[in-house]
Amino acid sequence: MRYQRMVLAARPRGAVQVGNFRLETVEARALEDGEVLVRNEWLSLDPYMRGRMSEAKSYAVPQALDETMIGATAGYVVASRDAHFAVGDAVTGMLGWAEMGIAAGDALRKVDTARVALSAYLGVAGMPGVTAWYGLHEIMRPRAGETIVVSAAAGAVGSVVGQLAKRLGCRAVGIAGGPEKCRYVVEELGFDACVDYKAGNLKADLKAATPDGVDGVFENVGGVIFDTTLTRMNAFGRVALCGLIAGYNGDPQPLHNLKSILLNRLTVRGFIITEHPEVWPAALADLEPLVAAGQLKYRESIADGLASAPAALVGLLSGANFGKQLVHLP
Repeated sequence: MRYQRMVLAARPRGAVQVGNFRLETVEARALEDGEVLVRNEWLSLDPYMRGRMSEAKSYAVPQALDETMIGATAGYVVASRDAHFAVGDAVTGMLGWAEMGIAAGDALRKVDTARVALSAYLGVAGMPGVTAWYGLHEIMRPRAGETIVVSAAAGAVGSVVGQLAKRLGCRAVGIAGGPEKCRYVVEELGFDACVDYKAGNLKADLKAATPDGVDGVFENVGGVIFDTTLTRMNAFGRVALCGLIAGYNGDPQPLHNLKSILLNRLTVRGFIITEHPEVWPAALADLEPLVAAGQLKYRESIADGLASAPAALVGLLSGANFGKQLVHLP
């Protein structure tokens, strides 16, 4: 059984280029006991992929050259030698940029597409949703009435953070790029305000949106956005540092307002959600019913076909996506 896969052909120097990837056709090997063959229908594109493409020291090993690019997938079982999985089961896993993949059964998660759309298990009901849940509940620990600021608020993670914060009785303020995204954040997701960092008045606009200061920050961007947010922090504020996408291509990220961490006795904690498997059951138990009931809204940007994945990743890293970036694999 032949299928296509995308491999990392060359490590990027600076910004990711489409030419860093190569599309190949390969043949699926025979299954061994305990393994499952999956035809992927959806591929998730995420900012962490940029870090994996580099050989620089990080929290995980670099993506190997000439091997299937790492990535989460959702699809259907087409063959199984694991008694826990039957042909037709809907599953998610880390099968990479490929139309098909083989994994041990214990590396797959069976999902219920009768309640939640399959693609959502790569977004709001998957890793991005759990990331939002963890940063909010375990690090920021907001109380009703507090002000929470979320950068990349229209993205897969940020959009969930703000909605969950509102459910806790907080004032949710988003930061996003462009008036369309800001309208979506306020009118569709229910944030109290959204600051358009592209409007050129970030400091004043953020001050106006946070008249009582900021108690918690969910940071996805870094750079000038994070530096500006530090000027609005209240004493004993908490920062969940999830991503620094503004610097993923090697751009400098000076923090001129670092002293705010000391003066306001802030708690700043970086985290990688895959290092906290113990929270996933509780997080998903909260998230899935909200998604199924339409009470947790989400948006998807969809690229068609595996060949479109490199360009879609380039767009994601420059903020071109709107919501969760996916690739549909017909």
